[in-house]
Amino acid sequence: MEDFLDPRNAEGMPNLADNAFAMDFLLSVKNGIRNYSYAITETANPELRDALYKQMDAAIDLHAEIKDLMIKRGWLHPYDFNEQIPIDMKAAETAVQIAQLTLYPNDTDRRGMFATPNK
Repeated sequence: MEDFLDPRNAEGMPNLADNAFAMDFLLSVKNGIRNYSYAITETANPELRDALYKQMDAAIDLHAEIKDLMIKRGWLHPYDFNEQIPIDMKAAETAVQIAQLTLYPNDTDRRGMFATPNK
């Protein structure tokens, strides 16, 4: 039975976590860019449209920075699917392994686990 507290289950997790956080950030920024573009098309106020353009430009620059960092770290290979597929497969396998861990013990009785004064 796998136990999430077993240190062997944390092997390689910092790098996998960094990769997952970066990918989540990248996708969030990309979603924000899409939302800015949608808002720009729905806005009639020129000052607001200019403000949205500026924010969208900043988000595009941020997306490029995150993408470049991920490529530099080897977490993203946008131009080589043969290199990206093993990374995605490892992430999927890790997600399945985490889902199969026993996160909660069957026995939730905590009597005797805490220091209690003698009566």
